[in-house]
Amino acid sequence: MQARHIPNMITVARILLVGPVVWSLWRERYDLALGLFFVAGTSDALDGFLAKHFGWTSRLGALLDPLADKALLVSCYAMLSWNGLLPFWLLALVVARDLVIVSGAVAYNFRVEPLDARPSIISKANTFLQILLVLAVLALQSFAPGAPAWLTGLIFAVSISTVWSGLDYVVTWGRRARRRHP
Repeated sequence: MQARHIPNMITVARILLVGPVVWSLWRERYDLALGLFFVAGTSDALDGFLAKHFGWTSRLGALLDPLADKALLVSCYAMLSWNGLLPFWLLALVVARDLVIVSGAVAYNFRVEPLDARPSIISKANTFLQILLVLAVLALQSFAPGAPAWLTGLIFAVSISTVWSGLDYVVTWGRRARRRHP
């Protein structure tokens, strides 16, 4: 094994963590889910650091890393909605945004040119808020079950940032496609 493959191996390990996270949420073991989610988040930071710091980037890693993040987040949103801890409409919003972005990226890649997309600031803020919401719900269920008023505000912030970032991708890449392929 070459050292440059370590980030991809860490990403694959993160993908494999999705199953245990889903199982722990299904069993309502929020403390375990919180720990696994923390490990997954730490692994995301680690593989990103290694890839950038040592130049161990790859096309496979560029594809797998966001897929691992989405698999983990969407799975958590689905299970937390199923368990009644997040509203189903928020799950639908998160999934719809991701489907719009993925289908748009595929269409752009095949109809316009190979896609070299980097997440926008709005998208990074949205991902941060989505992760923060999962962590907040898991921590509350682990240590102080209930739904404090500020959680409603965080749900609202996630919904607004989800719509905003989805629209940002559609507008930005739609304009770029029209310029490149009138």
